[in-house]
Amino acid sequence: MATTTTPTPMPTDPADPARTDPAPTDPELARLRHHGDTEVGGGLVDLAVNVRTGTPPAWLRDILVDSLDGLAAYPDGTAARAAVAARHGRPPEEVLLTSGAAEAFVLLARALRPRRAVVVHPQFTEPEAALRDAGHPVERHLLRAGAGFRLDPSALPSDADLVVVGNPTNPTSVLHPAAAVAALAAPGRILVVDEAFADTVPAERESLAGRRDLPGLVVLRSLTKTWGLAGLRVGYVLAEPGLIARLEAAQPLWPVSTPALAAAIACSSPLALAEAEAAARATAADRAHLLARLAELPGVRIHGTPEASFVLVELDGADAVRLDLRAAGFAVRRGDTFPGLGADWLRVAVRDRATTDAFCAALAGLLSRAGAAASA
Repeated sequence: MATTTTPTPMPTDPADPARTDPAPTDPELARLRHHGDTEVGGGLVDLAVNVRTGTPPAWLRDILVDSLDGLAAYPDGTAARAAVAARHGRPPEEVLLTSGAAEAFVLLARALRPRRAVVVHPQFTEPEAALRDAGHPVERHLLRAGAGFRLDPSALPSDADLVVVGNPTNPTSVLHPAAAVAALAAPGRILVVDEAFADTVPAERESLAGRRDLPGLVVLRSLTKTWGLAGLRVGYVLAEPGLIARLEAAQPLWPVSTPALAAAIACSSPLALAEAEAAARATAADRAHLLARLAELPGVRIHGTPEASFVLVELDGADAVRLDLRAAGFAVRRGDTFPGLGADWLRVAVRDRATTDAFCAALAGLLSRAGAAASA
């Protein structure tokens, strides 16, 4: 399908066959830039943002406080770059530290000149927004709910020279096999894999962060989710040195603050990695409890196998249910701003069992009342 900027309505039928569609025109950017943090506040229980609760931990807070003594000097990322590189078994020239992983999407959009850019959806919307902001036409390859949002590498256009995919994917929580993602790599193509939630998966299964043999592979990572550092802004890019140099040239001077660099070093340590692994295993157990409770509720549907720190729910009338949940004290993430989804979708963050039980009890009450009203 030829790339086009002809206005196209956002697809809302997830049962449609997987396809590559032209992205809509600029008025849709506001929808692409809606994020879960806008759902929270007002004393609501936060099930909309996928940041681990109780973070940053006390030991990390102490490191951040100690780093303030160095604020008079300009940030020097040499040690942090080396720490991240060692954590992934790469040389430092294959690492670029960024002001959050989201900055990396902007740098890619500035540095690259793709002829045919394809973003695999549903997924985090900032990659498409950044590309469109930079003037690049973008096509959407939509994965089907009926197929469990599974990735078929052979279904993507063979002439795409830029492909963006999340793994595990936000908002579907699906973890694609590493072999399937790696099969998207090809000479002459940049393959961007957003692994912002990779450390929420035990053993970081299916990660490509350590692969140095795949042509054009770019892996993006974030410290936001596991360590609770959304306000600090720290992430990084892993890629071959030539591409890292191009991205660095598109970066402003001193883009990562001294406290953020200290966090990158600390979160790359063996002790931090062990804590992240324990947190991932706890999340997996809490997610299993959430899925079990959701399975008890009439009309709630889960597609695919959730593997990350959130669950995507399909529910008739979910847009109205979301508002009712707010009235009941719970914030969840609307799904209709994700391409390929619609008004019947919600994303729910994995929390501790007590919070899950309270949320599911509230949701059960809403569904029961709605069912009674419909049958009256």
